[in-house]
Amino acid sequence: MDMEPILPGFRLARGVARHLRGHDFVTVTELVPAPGLRVDVMALGPKGEVWIVECKSSRADYLSDRKWHGYLEWCDRFFWAVDADFPAELLPQETGLMLADSYDAEIMRIGPETRLAPARRKAVTHCFARHAAARLQGLRDPGFGL
Repeated sequence: MDMEPILPGFRLARGVARHLRGHDFVTVTELVPAPGLRVDVMALGPKGEVWIVECKSSRADYLSDRKWHGYLEWCDRFFWAVDADFPAELLPQETGLMLADSYDAEIMRIGPETRLAPARRKAVTHCFARHAAARLQGLRDPGFGL
């Protein structure tokens, strides 16, 4: 598949998902944990850990993001994913950082862990499962239920 016409954020998300799969995480993209929020990548780990990764393709993309603080209460760890040309010094040091491209990613910095409360973890995991199942159903039966 030719990746050039696909948006830069999608290419970063693809590399992130591939990398995290190598760590036994499964991922979904464009998940809405609460009204007004849409995370680029949410990852569910083998022990139930929840990570959110926001993909930023440019300085302007990062500077226009006013919602990322709202994502912190929906995950155990938060990361930015950027390409090698991104000015990483713009990103807060107290967050995780991945360098990514269309094919893979590398974790450069792990941000602090802030464990979700059990009720929030259950809600996030339920949202993740429904989102993943709806995507799979859409692939099996395109156009149904729109």
